[in-house]
Order: sequence, then C-alpha cells, then structure tokens
Amino acid sequence: MNFSLEQLNAFVTVYEQASFSKAATKLNKHRTTMGQVISNLEDQLAIKVFERIGRSVKPTEDGELLYRYAKQAIEQARTFDRVALSLSYGGLESVTIAYCSFLPNKVLTDIRVNLAKSFPSMRVNFLVRTKPEIKKGIQDGSIHFGMVNVHQSTLINSIDYILLNYIAFAPFVGKSHPIAAMPISEQYGALKTSRQLVLKSLIDDEMGDKVILSPNYEVIEQLSLIVKFVEQGLGWSLLPTKIIQAEYISEHLLKLSAEQLKDDLKIPVALWCPHSKQITKVKENIVSTISQYTQ
Repeated sequence: MNFSLEQLNAFVTVYEQASFSKAATKLNKHRTTMGQVISNLEDQLAIKVFERIGRSVKPTEDGELLYRYAKQAIEQARTFDRVALSLSYGGLESVTIAYCSFLPNKVLTDIRVNLAKSFPSMRVNFLVRTKPEIKKGIQDGSIHFGMVNVHQSTLINSIDYILLNYIAFAPFVGKSHPIAAMPISEQYGALKTSRQLVLKSLIDDEMGDKVILSPNYEVIEQLSLIVKFVEQGLGWSLLPTKIIQAEYISEHLLKLSAEQLKDDLKIPVALWCPHSKQITKVKENIVSTISQYTQ
C-alpha cells in the first residue's frame, strides 16, 4: 500500500489544526481539495481517520494511532531532502550560531577561538534567540547552529539533535549583600523574601515554576547585566556555577549553600542544527569545545 507525502502531510496538518479550513490555509490549498485528499487516504486505508463534527474534525482511535507514524515519515522525508541537497554544495563561508542568553560568555568565546583555529577564513555570527526562534531559523536556513535549553523537547522533528551536557545553576549574591553574612540555616528563608533577579530566557523556556523562588522578582534579559546587578547588591540570582571560573566575578560574587538547596539546578543543553554534510566538521568542533568546557 503506497501513500504520497501529500496525503501524509495533509493528514498530519488536519490532525494538528483540528480543522480542514485551517489546514488548507496552512498548506495553501483549497478546503475542498484538502477534504478530497483525506477522503482518498481513508479509502486507501479502508478506515476513517477523522470524525467530521460541524466545521471541526476529531481524530478517530485509528487516526490517533497513525498520527505518530505519519509524523515520523514526514520528518524523515524532510531530513532526506536536506541531506541530499547539502551534498551538492561545498563548504560554508559563514555560519550563524544562535544561543539562549543564560549561556556563559566563556563557552561562547571558547567556541569562537577554536573555530578561528580550524576555519580561519570562515565568518561566525552569534545571536541571542529564543528556542522557537532558533527552531524556525534552522528550518528556514537562516541559523546553522542553536544551543538551547531542552528540559521540554520532542523526539519527532527534522532537526539534528545532540545533548551536550547539563548547565548547573545555583543561587549567587554579591559579597556585600546581607544574605552573604547570614548563617547557612537562615539563607533559604531570606532568598524567599529578598529581591530575585531572573533571566528572561529561563521564563521564556517555561521554567518559571522551577527558578522563581521569591514573589519579589525582576526579569533581566542579559546574563552579563544580571551579574552586574548581583555584584552591586541589587538582588540575588540563579546563575550558572561555571561563571565563578572568571577571576573578576569570583572576587565579587558568593555562591550560597543553603541547607534546603542540596543540589544545583541542572538544565540540559542541546545543539540543534540541520542534517547537512556541509556543517559536519564545524559541528564536531563546537561539540568538542562545549564538552571540554562542561567537563
């Protein structure tokens, strides 16, 4: 039994949009055409995949079962297309690397230094982007690599995915902050009532319930700015523990060890990129650099 990619794509889109009209708009097709494609698919399968309910549709039990397989088939076809296309091109003159703002500058600097050694004539652009923006950029070709927080992720997609490691976060205060002088037994209670400075990217990645401890909190977009605020005693913040490797920062910040905080908060970070022969060597370089940093 043979199915066309058009049929599978129509089925997946109608399933996700729960509407023939919305699916037709997304695929730039007429609603009647969309309905006919699905009807032909149902005839081939000899089963119903959708129940028509007024202007909306609801997947049948069989439709629910087939959706995941159809989704996988479409993503695999997209991957095949991208890999095949990449084989006809040579090396890249420039790459764009997008990253979430909580990544320390040290790891980004290490990446650029190592790329300069291995690819001295290649231009490298670094951009701060949200996870949805990174995903869209990789899909449309404007971004080559994305370093993202993957505490919530799906395995079904057409993006190459490598889990790099975990970035550990812990509470930090400036050494002149009142909490710095408190006994360890009192620090946790003080954190819950003191001004907290929260990285915007962690909230954007739907981690607010994990990282916001105090109702008195302010949202800051840049990691470097939040570090400056903490140094000045303007509040406390959950920061990457690796940040204390910088000598200047270690002189002005104090990592807290409150009794209630037994372990650091560990956020998984992955490298996203398209399936492409062109970027294989660059990807290996980036992965090796980050592995050395996190170890």
